Amino acid sequence: MSKIKKAIKSRWKFSLILLAVVGPGLITSIVDNDAGGITTYSIAGAHFGYTLIWSLIPVTFVLIIIQEMIARMGVVTGKGLSDLIREKFGLKVTFVLMLLMFIANLSIIVSNFAGIAAASQLFHLSKYLVVPLIALGIWVAIIKLNYKAIEKVFLLLCLFYIAYIFSGFLAQPDWSLATKELFTPHFSWDMSYIVILIGIIGTTITPWMQFYLQSTIVEKGVQIKDYKYTRMEVIIGSIITDIIAFFIIIACAATLFKSGIHIETATDAARALIPFAGEYAGMLFGVGLFAASLAAAFIIPLATSFQICEGMGWESSLNRKFKEAPQFYGILAFLILVGAGVTLIPHAPLLKIIITSQVINGIALPFLLIYILKLINDKKLMGEHVNSRFYNGVCYTTVVGIIILSGVMFITPFLGVA
Repeated sequence: MSKIKKAIKSRWKFSLILLAVVGPGLITSIVDNDAGGITTYSIAGAHFGYTLIWSLIPVTFVLIIIQEMIARMGVVTGKGLSDLIREKFGLKVTFVLMLLMFIANLSIIVSNFAGIAAASQLFHLSKYLVVPLIALGIWVAIIKLNYKAIEKVFLLLCLFYIAYIFSGFLAQPDWSLATKELFTPHFSWDMSYIVILIGIIGTTITPWMQFYLQSTIVEKGVQIKDYKYTRMEVIIGSIITDIIAFFIIIACAATLFKSGIHIETATDAARALIPFAGEYAGMLFGVGLFAASLAAAFIIPLATSFQICEGMGWESSLNRKFKEAPQFYGILAFLILVGAGVTLIPHAPLLKIIITSQVINGIALPFLLIYILKLINDKKLMGEHVNSRFYNGVCYTTVVGIIILSGVMFITPFLGVA
């Protein structure tokens, strides 16, 4: 009986610790499937069928490696990524990097408010009513709630991503072909194929994720003795995010690509799914788009404000009042206002903003990774928790690979290759 009691006690302890640290890794990875990500995956499936599914395997593997490094760095140092970059590389480098991240993140925020607008129109609601109400609701929640309460809201919103899995099954894909393509890498010199491939990398492994994950781990106060639970959460979150991506691609590949229908947005995908996969599939796709856009419109302004304030040495915490962290809340208010405002401008080029934001993130990622690798391999900073050779090899290979892809994307038009 004593062994049984010990086993039960051990499981309870494991569960309690896991619940205490759960949040940052799961939320960061899953919410990465925002409006821009859903649009990118939808276009990948509708325009190229199952042929881009293979990219999810290496992308998931690299995502796990990068997220684990960031989580480890946050737990060991107790500091955010921007803090560490400023301390190690100086204010000038930090300022330039923060400016680039600000521009990239602002475009993502606009794309997510655009996703909210598009999803609301799917359900015959005016974007001029829904978008301002959502923006106001986000601001009020940020002002009134502390981090723990907001984290619970994020975790609740993550549940709505299940809608994409249901949509994938309702589309009745060719599972044997999908499985074959998953393990059969393809490559095309077609410019649109390369752009979407970089977009998939850029939307799955985004720079904002790294800043937000490390900041929230520090905010949550995860200790090194509990790091194994955070590591487990990061791995699970990374796998779940790309399972969702997989189902979005196959839903569009099984219906829209098969029928030769091209789309420009995730909203187009939701509408186009209805004749082929049924009304429920289209509605679920729309519900998923709304929840994903709402979660990202909430989180990415927070991530941006965290990273800029940390980088500049300003106070940054949801547990502080407005008077105690004016820059933090000021940046948040600006991002939410501009993100919602641009969405409401008639004939704004929202699709270009969405796709461009993903490609910008894909191009910016290798440069951020170089700084992360320098930090994670600093023995004075990390002690015995520096990277292994394997981790460094994977990350440097990723850096080189993305730079090559970006170079190919820019030079292909001049070579006349299509």
